[in-house]
Amino acid sequence: MPLPDRRHWAGLAVVAAGVVVGFPMLTTLALQTSTTAHAAVVVGLLPLTTALLSALRTGTRPSRTFWLAALAGAAAVVAFTVQQSGGSLTAADAYLFAALLVCAAGYTEGGRLARVMPGWQVIGWALVLCLPLAVPAAAVALSLEPVRLTAHSVTGLLWVAAGSQFLGLVVWYRGWRPSASPRPASCSSRSRCSHWCGRCSSWAST
Repeated sequence: MPLPDRRHWAGLAVVAAGVVVGFPMLTTLALQTSTTAHAAVVVGLLPLTTALLSALRTGTRPSRTFWLAALAGAAAVVAFTVQQSGGSLTAADAYLFAALLVCAAGYTEGGRLARVMPGWQVIGWALVLCLPLAVPAAAVALSLEPVRLTAHSVTGLLWVAAGSQFLGLVVWYRGWRPSASPRPASCSSRSRCSHWCGRCSSWAST
């Protein structure tokens, strides 16, 4: 398989930084002081955030009805977040909103790249870019913390690696390929829930 063109590496780096590294790391930090249910509701803003960044990146213009519906949903999520946080945003909320931004940026760049290369190559090369960081980090983590392998933890790890991190994003970018417009983001609840459940299973297994 040939290497991607040089002009695509910057976009692949954004996918790697946002989808592979940034989103999992920031949501994990948030879950240290937040509940999974609270985090899942906040992450419900991801389709809107992706649609907004995609519109800015590609210059497309969704309909007014789309934006009204999306903003109504976003307002409901923000109101819930503030109410659950006792009237003010917490550090966990800041991590979650940062996760939204970096993940939406990764989704937007990946959707743009999916117009010129297969979706499995988009996420595949993003994962390859992360290897210089992931391998040393894994080695350090294994040296600092004992590992107790169980059937539950191994199954969760395999699901996150093969299902949530790779296959889920292959389907995601496949859905973006026909148009790379903001609309797929608004229709992604089922795909995103599958991806989120993969994250949750990894947290539960640890």
